[in-house]
Amino acid sequence: MSTPSNTPSSDAGGSAVDVDVLIVGAGFAGIRTLYETRRLGLTARVLETGGDVGGTWYWNRYPGARTDSESWVYAFCFSQELLDEWSWSERYPGQPEVERYLRHVVDRFDLRKDMRFDTHVVSAVFDEATGTWVVTTGAGETYRATYLATGLGHSSFPYRPPFPGLDGFRGEWHQSARWPREGVDFRGKRVALIGTGATGIQLVPEIAAQAEHLTVFQRTPNWVLPARNHALDEEAWRGIRAEYDTIWQKVFAQNFALPYDSAHRVAKDVSPQEQQEILERGYRIGHFQFLFETFDDVLVDETTNELVCEFLRGKIRETVKDPVTAELLCPRYPLLAKRPPLGTLYYESFNRDNVSLVDVSRKPIVDVTPDGVRTAEADYPVDVIVFATGFDAVTGSYHTLDIVGRDGAHLRDKWQDGPRTNLGAMVDGFPNLFVVDGPHVPFANIPAVVDREVRWIGRTLAQMREDRYTVIEPTAEAVDKWTDLMAELLQGTLLAKGADVHAWFLGGNIPGKPIVAMNYHGGANNYFAALDAEIDADYPGFTRR
Repeated sequence: MSTPSNTPSSDAGGSAVDVDVLIVGAGFAGIRTLYETRRLGLTARVLETGGDVGGTWYWNRYPGARTDSESWVYAFCFSQELLDEWSWSERYPGQPEVERYLRHVVDRFDLRKDMRFDTHVVSAVFDEATGTWVVTTGAGETYRATYLATGLGHSSFPYRPPFPGLDGFRGEWHQSARWPREGVDFRGKRVALIGTGATGIQLVPEIAAQAEHLTVFQRTPNWVLPARNHALDEEAWRGIRAEYDTIWQKVFAQNFALPYDSAHRVAKDVSPQEQQEILERGYRIGHFQFLFETFDDVLVDETTNELVCEFLRGKIRETVKDPVTAELLCPRYPLLAKRPPLGTLYYESFNRDNVSLVDVSRKPIVDVTPDGVRTAEADYPVDVIVFATGFDAVTGSYHTLDIVGRDGAHLRDKWQDGPRTNLGAMVDGFPNLFVVDGPHVPFANIPAVVDREVRWIGRTLAQMREDRYTVIEPTAEAVDKWTDLMAELLQGTLLAKGADVHAWFLGGNIPGKPIVAMNYHGGANNYFAALDAEIDADYPGFTRR
């Protein structure tokens, strides 16, 4: 056993370290972790592949990209001054504003001096002799740290379009996850959009307004809820700020970390007429309140779920004029089996003369030809192809970064059949590695989840210093228990149906990827309680030395 040390600038074996905490990624997770470690008086450094802060919001700059959590809670809550001084312009801010906000936060708290951009981490190896992490970049630089924190994000490793012939396409093609900063001019062009997840749904109205013709290739229709986005003036902000304490209390008490109340009813509590009236009111309000403030059993009761689904199908049929197109846009799977995005003018776009929908569920895309897209049924000549094919979500980035723990174990091998963690925060065999906003954290509003997980990390590091420990690692038994719990929680909801419709939160959108529960589906509020309970019980699922 190593000798306990209370000196953060030295590792367990006495060798000098560059920093106490090395953080990979400068998105919400990396920024929040840097602030927390600074608050504790620890030295830290952030290494980021991109040219500035933002993470997902640095790369995902495609037209129409915006949040689908309200702006006032898609934000950091660690500083009252920050909450008071920043005013978002919209209910759901677009990518440029989110990027400006993150830059403001970094500069407001003087965090930039501890960040290194255009720096791609290729490996992180735990040195057992010294009890430190040795991190190597693509440029051959090395850093040594006592603790390693990975803030790689859920949506950071793009899934490259899998279609043969792409390199021979004579037009231009773009991937939404790596959109050119100078933008793309669609005017007078025939455009193919492949993918109808959240990104595709945001892109459709934007491209349709410019292109000569837009052809949307859809494998699986999505449940698109009305966003009801609107501008926020100073009067609105006075009201929000007056209620901020209550708003954040709701966030941390709600299943998806959103500022909503419980409906306090299930569908069978009311008559069929009242059910429809409640759904109509919820639809007028829109966004995720429609899901969470109509009936409390939408996620767990198939009858209630189908009631809501048929209501939404009716709205699609009312909106889309062509009945054949409308039926193609109507999902036949449970609401929330795929993550439902928010939309503005998505369904309405299919009423335009310059927009057409191609169903590739039964007659899939075969390849990309020099002149366009070929399905099993027809050729579609186009000038531009836009791929909204999503990400190898949650774990994809961890398979590209070579993380090596005790006894030469590679994290990618340990997670070959699916991720394994304790509390979604640490992995057995990988001492002093904190996985921030990685697998096994709630499927919920990300900034709130990040805040509570990082607070747990901060309290843990502070407790270790007080107790004169330098190494922490979860037990294998605790990792088994937590990983098994992920599967049990998933099966208790209709989210498990996502395996049938390529849901990314189960790995179903990536061919050959194991279909497993990659997130905690027991409610964000219960996850936060589990973090607190671990500390209160003096870390029964961990060993410290």
